[in-house]
Amino acid sequence: MISDAVTLKQLEALIWVAELGSFRKAATHLNTTQPNISARIATLEKTLEVRLMHRGGGQLRLTDRGVELLGQARSILNETERFLEIAARPDLIEDRLRLGVTEMVANTWIRTFLRRMKERYPGVAVELTVDLSRNLDKELTSKTLDLTIQNAPFGSSATGVIELGAFEFIWVAAPDVARTLGKNPSLEDLATQPLLTHARHTQIYLDLEEKFSGRTGVNARFVPSSSLTSCLHMALDGMGVATLPRAMVIDQLSAGDLVELSVGWTPSPLRFAARFQKDRAARFVENAAHLAAEVSSDFKAETDC
Repeated sequence: MISDAVTLKQLEALIWVAELGSFRKAATHLNTTQPNISARIATLEKTLEVRLMHRGGGQLRLTDRGVELLGQARSILNETERFLEIAARPDLIEDRLRLGVTEMVANTWIRTFLRRMKERYPGVAVELTVDLSRNLDKELTSKTLDLTIQNAPFGSSATGVIELGAFEFIWVAAPDVARTLGKNPSLEDLATQPLLTHARHTQIYLDLEEKFSGRTGVNARFVPSSSLTSCLHMALDGMGVATLPRAMVIDQLSAGDLVELSVGWTPSPLRFAARFQKDRAARFVENAAHLAAEVSSDFKAETDC
């Protein structure tokens, strides 16, 4: 028999102190107090008669034995999750998922994902961040997010990547603006209107800039915004022509509030992926990434019809 002197909560504390580099941050993540986390680590060290980490100079560093035991602690918690999955009791998993998504996901299928996540893991609280893909990159690297659902190009590496497919762009305008441009406007025709698009550093903007910059006599007026939703609202108000993911404007097209413009060129599709660090993520994080793939696939099947 294994003594109950070593508990899962102690191993959990070890993992998150090592992950976040701070007793205080680990306590916040685990929804407890810093003294409680300190007590768990101290008790674990005393029980094992092993020093797990060096503390001093405002820094925390695992000992060689601590690094070795950290890997085993991750394996134990992952196998515990697996045990609960086999028992069909994922509801016994209590944790939080720090999830980052881009605006397009937030405006399309995130609600379905969150509902299914709640059904599958009722004890997991999802903390949602909506931001530009490049900012999500930074937060995944800095370990402030567990899982990101973002579009390429990616500025950081991830050991866990699940492709979610690509979402095409289309040109849209309010009916009055569309009538002035005609049925099949050229890029030169579009340039007579303000071009509503994503922020300057995004791939969409760079594609547009490259396409229009080489056209003689064309003085395109780009109106970049960090919010695709703002681009959508400006298009609805007749303030210009917008290039947006089709998935974001299905309802407006169906209602006749926007008209799709038949132009011979659009920016490159947005390629999405669910990204996480497989070597240190809990099983439910990877499962959440696979769930995102399911929801994204269902959404694309519905909207492509």
